[in-house]
Amino acid sequence: MRDADVPGAIQTLAMPSASGRPKNPYDDSYTLPPILKQYWHTATRWRWLIAAIIAAALAIGLIITLLSPARYTAKAQIEISREQKKVTKVEGLDSDGADRDLEFYETQYTLLRAQSLADRVAKALHLARRDAFFAAHGIDLDSDRFGVSGQGSLTAAQLQARQKLAIDLLLENIEIVPVRRSRLVNISYTSRSAATSAEIANAWTRQFIAASMDRQLASTADARRFLEERLANLRVRLEQSEREVVSYASKNDIVTLSTTRDAEGKTQIQRTMVASDLEALNNALNTATADRIAAESRATSGAGGSDNAEVLANQTIAQLRQRRADLAAEYAKLVVRFEPNYPSAKALMVQIQDLDQSIARETRRVMTSRSLNYREALKRENDLKAQVAALKGRLDRQQHDAIQYNIYQREADTNRQLYDALLQRYKEIGVAGMVGVSNIVVVDNAEVPQTPSAPSLPRNMALALVIGLGLAIAATVGLEQIDEGVSNPGQIQQMFHLPLLGHVPLTDTDVTESIEDPKSYFSEAYFTIRSNLAFTTDHGLPRSFIVTSTRPGEGKSTTSYSLARIIGRTGRRVVLVDGDMRSPDIHHLLGLDNQAGLSNALAGDDNIQALVRPTAHKGVSVLTSGPKPPSAAELLSSDRIRQVINELQGMFDHVVVDAPPILGLSDAPLLGRAVEGAVLVVQAEGAAVRGIRASINRLRMVNTHIFGTILTKLKASDLAYGYGYGYGYGYGDTVENRAG
Repeated sequence: MRDADVPGAIQTLAMPSASGRPKNPYDDSYTLPPILKQYWHTATRWRWLIAAIIAAALAIGLIITLLSPARYTAKAQIEISREQKKVTKVEGLDSDGADRDLEFYETQYTLLRAQSLADRVAKALHLARRDAFFAAHGIDLDSDRFGVSGQGSLTAAQLQARQKLAIDLLLENIEIVPVRRSRLVNISYTSRSAATSAEIANAWTRQFIAASMDRQLASTADARRFLEERLANLRVRLEQSEREVVSYASKNDIVTLSTTRDAEGKTQIQRTMVASDLEALNNALNTATADRIAAESRATSGAGGSDNAEVLANQTIAQLRQRRADLAAEYAKLVVRFEPNYPSAKALMVQIQDLDQSIARETRRVMTSRSLNYREALKRENDLKAQVAALKGRLDRQQHDAIQYNIYQREADTNRQLYDALLQRYKEIGVAGMVGVSNIVVVDNAEVPQTPSAPSLPRNMALALVIGLGLAIAATVGLEQIDEGVSNPGQIQQMFHLPLLGHVPLTDTDVTESIEDPKSYFSEAYFTIRSNLAFTTDHGLPRSFIVTSTRPGEGKSTTSYSLARIIGRTGRRVVLVDGDMRSPDIHHLLGLDNQAGLSNALAGDDNIQALVRPTAHKGVSVLTSGPKPPSAAELLSSDRIRQVINELQGMFDHVVVDAPPILGLSDAPLLGRAVEGAVLVVQAEGAAVRGIRASINRLRMVNTHIFGTILTKLKASDLAYGYGYGYGYGYGDTVENRAG
């Protein structure tokens, strides 16, 4: 592009940015506004709807708050411990680790909300018969279904219906809130009566503790019944097994002298009668064997000798020998004095001989007793051997019988151990059940509230504001989804992937007057569009292009007229061709007649120069549409349109063609084949996105290059909230400010 093609103001578009690189007007970062600005733009578009929804929500919240009756909330607090408080050292049914499960507290919180607990509270306070309780919740009881308390007795069906309604009301108005990182739980109840709220909150804590203790007692009672049954069965089994032990011992002659029990309670037999007798007989046999050996030794050593030890030790023989020695001494004295035949000597000799005979007899008797003692000892030994052998046989049989005896004994010991253990557990459970200590304590009782907890005007208004904002956002999003038109310039690149050449504000003044004022927003907008259009080709501003739109009324004729005026104002010769032969509008903008024009040229009039007429505006000529032909599409289908455009390009610097709308007509695509490209005009909040996409596809089907899009009729509010270029000198002198 030559510098001469672009005036000074336009050349500022090519000035480098702070980074040293030229600014690209088609770059997304340049044309696409921030996402927050898009949200702000959407909110601004629907601001009155949003304000109406929020105001309605606040009004409804205020009315509801003023009309709602006062409600009072009473709060009690309890502490739930994992471990039960133990008055005794007796353990309960559960193990120490059972209460340490992660699910323990969740279980307790669920039990606090249980229907069974509500039923206990309703029955404890007789709520089914208290009409004041139902009135405290705004319930007007139907006398036919629920009866009237105090006027006669209620039927069973009416009382049951009242009880069910009371339980439902309790569950609806009770609130269980655990205190984080603690064992404390807040129990709150809300009703229209402050006294009723406090009464029910306190009753809820009491009944929860009572229900917990009842469950413990119930489980203890069940365990006691189970243990009683087991103890009865074990008692019978123990008695039977002990009888079997005694019967088997009696039948097999097993007499136990002493028993002991080991650490495990098993019976161990130390001595039986047979073993004791065998031990005694074996000791006697050992003694008898020793006696027999001694007797045998005496009987076989020095047989008949007078020097035998037993003979020498015999007192009788010793006395006899002493007597003989005395007599022999006297006899020797007499023989010395007298003759052997001396009567006294002879008498002494007779006595000595008698003593010798007595000594011999006594010696023989002693020797005979040694043999007798030997035989007696031998007999006693043999008898003891026989008895020991018999007892050994009995002990051997008894040891074999002891195997079965031990089996019976072990069964009896096992039954005794089981019986003793269950009996001890039975006693412990009985003690634990009688103690009945709960692991739940009341920290704070509920007091009668002095001020209502609801309705709260600030809270309700805040809630109404949040709800109103939510509804407003939902309504805005829904309307944005329903409204398929392009609402802001940032959507052009996102939806169609086409450059945005610029956008034009909606103006209430006449188009011709607005374009006449170079300082107006309208004129400045088209000046910016012309500047951006100069960057779409390598040779600057396109020599020929059509201006079209998706549907009528989007501002294509105004855009064609304004671009032609701006191009002519920059010193270029431009011809404005009214290509919309079905609904021409250019001659109205210029105040000319439409007696001859494009239709004549397409019909065969070769004097095109005569058909082109000058205008009062600098550098601008016009070729009106001419008489309306029977079929505009047939005229445009021939190659004559190319010839006309080429001839006009030879006469002028630029050719701007105001083409008909695309959808429903084939004129615009046919015109697009004869020019360098097309400029697509899109009305803000106008044609649907799918229609615009269809128009773009139709142009591309005939290989028409689309230079970009122009967003027209953009509201001043949209320009004010981030999408305007800041038209006018008051917003700065550079085009960068105008393109902001």
